[in-house]
Amino acid sequence: MARKKYVICGVSTRVNGMFIKPMLETFQAHCEVVGLLDADPSRFANCFKKFPVLNGLPVYMPDQFEQMIRETMPDAVIVAGADHTHADYIVKALEHNLDVISEKPMVTTGADCKRVLDAQNNSKGTLYVAFNYRYAPVHTRIKELILEGRIGRVTSVDLNWYLDTYHGASYFKRWNRKRSQSGGLSVHKSTHHIDLVNWWIDQKPVEAFAYGALNYFGPEGELNPLKEDGRYCGTCRVKQDCSYFMRWSTRSKETMPDDDHLTGIEVRPSAYTGYRADACIFDSEIDIEDTYSAVVKYDKGAMMSYSVNFSLPYEGYRLAINGTKGRIETKEVLSKRVSQQVTEQTIDYFPLFGGKETIHVVPRPGGHGGGDPLLLEDLFLGADPRRAYSILAGAEAGACSVLTGEAIWKSVQSNQPIRIHDLLVSANANMAQ
Repeated sequence: MARKKYVICGVSTRVNGMFIKPMLETFQAHCEVVGLLDADPSRFANCFKKFPVLNGLPVYMPDQFEQMIRETMPDAVIVAGADHTHADYIVKALEHNLDVISEKPMVTTGADCKRVLDAQNNSKGTLYVAFNYRYAPVHTRIKELILEGRIGRVTSVDLNWYLDTYHGASYFKRWNRKRSQSGGLSVHKSTHHIDLVNWWIDQKPVEAFAYGALNYFGPEGELNPLKEDGRYCGTCRVKQDCSYFMRWSTRSKETMPDDDHLTGIEVRPSAYTGYRADACIFDSEIDIEDTYSAVVKYDKGAMMSYSVNFSLPYEGYRLAINGTKGRIETKEVLSKRVSQQVTEQTIDYFPLFGGKETIHVVPRPGGHGGGDPLLLEDLFLGADPRRAYSILAGAEAGACSVLTGEAIWKSVQSNQPIRIHDLLVSANANMAQ
């Protein structure tokens, strides 16, 4: 069988590690990278340095998408640049009847959700959204418990997500800090969490009400050592007075998050043109929230209480799913960056009448709780035929998560509940004008 040909839009650090490396190694017999597209030529150079075998590959600028498709004749397009760039590439690829793999979030606005959904409905190609957290063994076991009817009909979900001062602050150093580029963190980050719940309970969100605030970052942050815009960690003269910076650095070794924000690198000039990942977390350019508390209503009667906080001492989440026959509980605490004992993550099942059962899940290696390798197998080898339920996310799931995230921040701004469907209706009206 011939290898499937892929072009990549957005040659990010994420795409290098998540997609290109496995495609050249694990899935080399099934995949061939035939073209790269990005606005920054230095990203091509960085990619070729990491993967010399790709040297000489055709490269294209954003306005050369049609030329790239014509010259490389791909079977599929991988979209993994900054969030706000996704929609155009997804829609164009679907118009060419090509398959598409998009990093989450699929897009950043309800208007772009509408464009993508329309394009998918009219295309012979298929869009897949890379919701890797679905594939973590703990998360698939929760899905299976619900499908087995262990808790009956789902009635409510409580999900509290915590990001530590390293990971959480990283979003405010990079392009994510601008709503125009990320949709805000209720879209960029919360789509991970919202999609998990949507998939677990197999219900569609219909309305959201939320409160949110910028409590830690921005110029009014209580730990801001100096109200002055335009600073960067690498050159800041007051960084040793910044608690966020010094939490992960010493006077002899300075570290900061890299583009993928999960591992530390020494502070150094950016490898990319005009971009630095060490912008000050207290800059007035920041126009997004760092704290949310939301309630989401679903079409089959369930309700979700959701919160996320981007500046806490440790990272993880607490989850409870309630149903007419019982309750599921689990919690995850990540210890990669803190000195604390963390036990194996388990699932506690409480039947409505009876004793608690603790379920131990066999862990798997790989990113996102072992989810990344399994997601890639489904994307590049096809869905696992042994799995009895659907797990790959498509355009509708991608849209549901983005629309809910947008409803959350719009509710914060308006102090009103937001109907999810209304975001698509208004998008349709705006497109018709």
